[in-house]
Amino acid sequence: MEKLKGNLLLLLTALIWGSAFVAQSVGMDYIGPFTFNAARNLIAVFVLIPVVLVFGGRQAEGAGRGLWSRLRPDPVTWRGGLCCGLVLGIASNLQQVGISMTTAGKAGFITALYIILVPVLGRFLGRTISRIILICVPMAVVGFYLLCVNGDFSISFGDFLVFCCAVFFAAHILVIDHFLMCRADGVRLAWIQFGMTFLVSAVLALCFEKVTLAPLWAARWPLLYTAVLSSGVAYTCQIIGQKYTDPATATLIMSLESVFAALSGWLFLGELMSLREVAGCILVFIAVLLAQLPFGSR
Repeated sequence: MEKLKGNLLLLLTALIWGSAFVAQSVGMDYIGPFTFNAARNLIAVFVLIPVVLVFGGRQAEGAGRGLWSRLRPDPVTWRGGLCCGLVLGIASNLQQVGISMTTAGKAGFITALYIILVPVLGRFLGRTISRIILICVPMAVVGFYLLCVNGDFSISFGDFLVFCCAVFFAAHILVIDHFLMCRADGVRLAWIQFGMTFLVSAVLALCFEKVTLAPLWAARWPLLYTAVLSSGVAYTCQIIGQKYTDPATATLIMSLESVFAALSGWLFLGELMSLREVAGCILVFIAVLLAQLPFGSR
């Protein structure tokens, strides 16, 4: 039952992330990538305050009745949130900049390569890998290639940045898993993570972009959508869902983000899907379903 709960939360995470691509694209018409990431994460910090108060786990030792005392995490959760936020801040900003220098299809495929990187990095950390994952990961990669890449596949600097983002997204999943195993509180960890990601993005925005109020106000609806759903809800669901699922399987489930993005474009924007893209979606779905079978580990 706990595994099913975790899988459903991760599936919801992928669905929200996939449907949020339109909002992210619209928001970038008004403000730069660093400013966009800073604003959405700052909003997410405030959105999660009532969630922490209602659903947060244990408080730090000696906490009282004041607001900060009720929000304050224990030392393990502090460290976990700061580490996760630093990694997520690097990954999300690399992705935003990389997307502006390459095609959306190639960026989607290269980002999806983190489904390979998670089990590979996990092996270096001494984690075991289910036998079925060794079949599902290559199957999903082929599916993503069919779904995302059309025409010739050449490598540009933007592609390199997106690949670096995939490495950090893989590291993000493993860092979350590490601190959850250390009994960090998931909701508070997400809250601290957004604060740290905001700081990373804000520093980059102040260094490389002109931050003014008018463009931020013009992008308010995409910012609110991504802050509340994509950041506040989805990343929190990811952290809680990973409590009940191993990193490699969690990665496969969350990789459905690209499939849901394509399906959302077809359903809500009238975008047509070719037979090649449909075949890619089917392959990824099959890979995710096979990953749930109870095969042994190696």
